[in-house]
Amino acid sequence: MTDFFSIDLADTEATEALGGCLAATLRPGLTFFLEGDLGAGKTTLVRGMLRALGHTGKVKSPTFTLLESYAISSLNFPLYHFDFYRFADPDEFIEAGLDEYFGQTGPAGGVCLVEWPDKAGGHLPSPDLRIALAVVGDARRAHLSACSEAGRACLEHLVQHDRS
Repeated sequence: MTDFFSIDLADTEATEALGGCLAATLRPGLTFFLEGDLGAGKTTLVRGMLRALGHTGKVKSPTFTLLESYAISSLNFPLYHFDFYRFADPDEFIEAGLDEYFGQTGPAGGVCLVEWPDKAGGHLPSPDLRIALAVVGDARRAHLSACSEAGRACLEHLVQHDRS
């Protein structure tokens, strides 16, 4: 099984395509950490996931709202997009009651996509997949690391897709 995968992303379309490929792996209870500097492509990756799932509306970073929730007709579970960039203290995660969204499987569960997970300190559960995006010249590079068996399954899908 694969624990690590890297890919160069030439442009926004390539970043969205990576998100689209990851969309095929989503299931309730998954948590993805999206890491990288401002402008690295975290929200672009989420947009690619949502577009691949059929969402046609606007996709924005929840920097001010902390959470954007998406009910996608092709899924039987919600997708939660978090952004903790504005947290001044990790305890704001608990104070906002956001812990209830994580780790739920089955019909009550959703997928949690988390930008700036480090700002929540140790309050977050371990991710299934950690995606680090970096600016490299005019392009981006994505490093994906599996942190669970479910994360490894996501990476296996990417590796198979990359070979075809």
